[in-house]
Amino acid sequence: MRQPTVLVAEDDRDLQEVLWLNLRLAGMSVVMANDGDSALRLAVESQPDVVVLDVMMPGRDGFDVLRAMRADERTATTPVVMMTACATDEQIWAGWQAGADHYLTKPVRLTSLVELVSDIVKADDRKVG
Repeated sequence: MRQPTVLVAEDDRDLQEVLWLNLRLAGMSVVMANDGDSALRLAVESQPDVVVLDVMMPGRDGFDVLRAMRADERTATTPVVMMTACATDEQIWAGWQAGADHYLTKPVRLTSLVELVSDIVKADDRKVG
């Protein structure tokens, strides 16, 4: 069985390590990006099953990355979980407007994030299989 791939776009190195470890322990392959431009490039190149996307990153912000993903047929339907400290009503609305499938505000319970990503992968497998 193929190992699901998760792209994590997060510029905080400590959080990157924690996310990488927890997603790997859940049986997923993890691709890391620490800025918006890399996140968009890796979303196209690696064709992940799920993207976990921060908003405030160097280069393109997460909203811009998500809008670009939705405009590109190669990534238009990739599930995206926004995970960010941007928690105002306007910021959350901007995430939904950009095309987020889920919007989580930091701090995030890691177990909840891993369960959400796992559920997204399982739901996608049921659609394909």
